[in-house]
Amino acid sequence: MVDKKVAQIPETILKKRKQRLALKARQATQKKKLATKLIEKRKTIFKRAEQYVKEYREAKADELRLRRETAKKGDIYVPGEPRLAFVVRIRGVNQLHPRPRKALQILRLRQINNGVFVKLNKATLPLLRIVDPYVTWGYPSLKTIHDLVYKRGYGKVQGKRTPITDNQIIEKALGKHDIICLEDLVHEIQTVGSHFKQATNFLWPFKLNNPTGGWTKKTNHFVEGGDFGNREDKINNLLKRMI
Repeated sequence: MVDKKVAQIPETILKKRKQRLALKARQATQKKKLATKLIEKRKTIFKRAEQYVKEYREAKADELRLRRETAKKGDIYVPGEPRLAFVVRIRGVNQLHPRPRKALQILRLRQINNGVFVKLNKATLPLLRIVDPYVTWGYPSLKTIHDLVYKRGYGKVQGKRTPITDNQIIEKALGKHDIICLEDLVHEIQTVGSHFKQATNFLWPFKLNNPTGGWTKKTNHFVEGGDFGNREDKINNLLKRMI
């Protein structure tokens, strides 16, 4: 009988096989690590969301308690000055003076029905007075902030308007400020936190629809039955029709 020679596998092919096996092993390890990190991150996000809900409820309960205590004493409860406003541009560029035009640019309100969150302080209140005939604004509720961010929220990623489809988009942009998810973003805006500026700069100006039922009269102030100016907490009803 003739002995059959066993075909020898070249050393280069053996090396490639070893490399492929090692690569697969590394990829499997990385996948496990990523899966573990994702589970931990979800737990963290869930805990934070629970904590925020608890904070909001406690704040509401404290306000109700203070109202009742002052009512018992026969006094009037005066809530704290609002620190957050939502500003919506309602008029275009026709017959627009350069001063309010510049103020609208500073507020990032370049188009009609654009809206932004604004921190109320000594710097922004004069700006709002300048642009008052061209905007309507007020004090948004937690539900309004939540609806705006979740339903109309777009982020600024590399200078582009990007839909916030994943918490990772927020984490990449604001992770260094300990804002890793939508709930963190809503909380930072609602409480006007220390990283409010970074959070609002990340958010692209909101593009809203014309309100259902249309505007009343854009050239009249809200207190005169028109549209422009400060409408305080009535802004929530308007935004409900615009989102």
